[in-house]
Amino acid sequence: MRKEPPDDQVALNAAMGLALEQARAAAERGETPVGAVILDPITGEIVAVAGNGPIGAHDPTAHAEIVAMRAAAEKFGNYRLTDLTLVVTLEPCAMCAGAISHARIGRVVYGADDPKGGAVAHGPKFFEQPTCHWRPAVTAGLMAQESADLLRGFFRARRKPKGDAA
Repeated sequence: MRKEPPDDQVALNAAMGLALEQARAAAERGETPVGAVILDPITGEIVAVAGNGPIGAHDPTAHAEIVAMRAAAEKFGNYRLTDLTLVVTLEPCAMCAGAISHARIGRVVYGADDPKGGAVAHGPKFFEQPTCHWRPAVTAGLMAQESADLLRGFFRARRKPKGDAA
């Protein structure tokens, strides 16, 4: 008996919920709260999960997307992640968009827009460039408010003056 693929929206919502958990965990470590999940849309299997980690890893490339792609590539023994879906709480930056393209990710689903550092809908619009050799399908705005609120709260708390009880 063939297993039916999971309902796309249910699987994406569950994956984004997991990505948000990873983002919260990153915030607790003092990292920018971004989380990522790699999902196999055919089976519904969660392939990899990660939260941001550049500070703790002493690695400027340890963005949640990159860490998740590294884990997925290791799991499959292949740097090509064709047909997989990357679910991430924040619009990917130029570095992550480049890695997504090189990995041949099939679809990117992200939560909050990033007008300053994003590279998918903002900035260089990486996947729209004629030199981009692989373009994933992109879905923006999944649980965008929750993702944006998490980021805003994190940075608001960091800007609050010491000793301010409010």
